[in-house]
Amino acid sequence: RSAAAADMRHARIGVLMGGASREREISLRTGGAVCAALRKKRYRVTAIDVTRAIAQTLREKKITAAFIALHGRGGEDGTIQGMLELMGIPYTGSGVLASALAMHKGMTKHLLRRHGIPTADFQVISAAGTVRARLLRSIRLPLPLVIKPVAEGSSIGTTIVKHRKNLGEACRTAALYDRQILMERFIEGREITAGIVNGRALPLIEIVPRQGLYDFTAKYTPGHTTYIPAPRMKKRTAQLIRDVSLETYHALGCEGAARVDLMLDHRTDEPFVLEINTVPGMTAT
Repeated sequence: RSAAAADMRHARIGVLMGGASREREISLRTGGAVCAALRKKRYRVTAIDVTRAIAQTLREKKITAAFIALHGRGGEDGTIQGMLELMGIPYTGSGVLASALAMHKGMTKHLLRRHGIPTADFQVISAAGTVRARLLRSIRLPLPLVIKPVAEGSSIGTTIVKHRKNLGEACRTAALYDRQILMERFIEGREITAGIVNGRALPLIEIVPRQGLYDFTAKYTPGHTTYIPAPRMKKRTAQLIRDVSLETYHALGCEGAARVDLMLDHRTDEPFVLEINTVPGMTAT
């Protein structure tokens, strides 16, 4: 480890940020924070706003290692990881397969079920099937439901549906962002997030949004959400959440830093995994 750390002091680290996804602005904030932290530790850092010419940019700037600070498509879905693999440039976080699986919430949940990891009942439908009559016949889950694009982050296109008359609109909203839509049973309870670094679980954090839904605004606007480190709960519940989070991390084959988001059912104290983020946001909030 010490030899590897010494080598990294001489590396030209490219912090890859921005890109063209809908989470571009959040990625720029993450990348800026990462650059500042690395420079404070006296690493040689180059901030790179990712474009289609990224391979050429990496060669021109003689980048020898990459810190991936890209959120969403093109950065969190295995594509940039695959390019870096081909170029022989080591990078932070999970590899191609784990990144792709984690980005697709439907595939994540299929794997969780396969491994016996608790996740809410769900259904994936084609966005092309959001014509109301056809849609209503295809839904097998009872209300309330959470409707979201299958491969977007930051709660983009997400709606909680409590009345059947609102299903069509929620599905059409999700369909604006993806070719597939994820429907999952709404779980009322506490929202918990568990950070993991190199297979080690960090202290839990409870998320309490001011307006109820932890949406894009609540996530990235200071003062809109309260974050409670080491939230009060039974020790066995906290340990169960950590265990389930680590099982999720390993089931998908994740590496480096990741974050597992869960709901803790208010009736049963049972945790249900929502998703895992392989490039966690590192913004001010």
